[in-house]
Amino acid sequence: MNIIGRVTKDAEVRTLSNSKQVVNFSVATNDSYRNKAGERIEQTTYFDCAYWISPKVVGILTKGSLVELTGRLSARAWTGNNGETHAGLNFNTSIIKLHLGGKKSETVQATTETNNKKPKKDLPF
Repeated sequence: MNIIGRVTKDAEVRTLSNSKQVVNFSVATNDSYRNKAGERIEQTTYFDCAYWISPKVVGILTKGSLVELTGRLSARAWTGNNGETHAGLNFNTSIIKLHLGGKKSETVQATTETNNKKPKKDLPF
């Protein structure tokens, strides 16, 4: 399964008792549709993600980053301390692609514009 969304908080590396490391982070995806009355409905879905391949990705998984993830989805349910039932979505990520968006794309765009203002040289033909 593939999902595209924004990281909701900076990723964290957790070391397990067997010395294996996992990167944990959360991603939010947005969807919208119109109901029968013609009203626009916005829906946000949150995924708790785990990446087991390398802890080095923790540096790029910062709050607000736009990412495309490939992996396997699973659902979980639990009962809280107050007896209330909860449910969540886990996403075991195998591939992470960082998309430029937000402040990062503005920085890249500003750099590109500066480079494009160089004087053009005449072509040899």
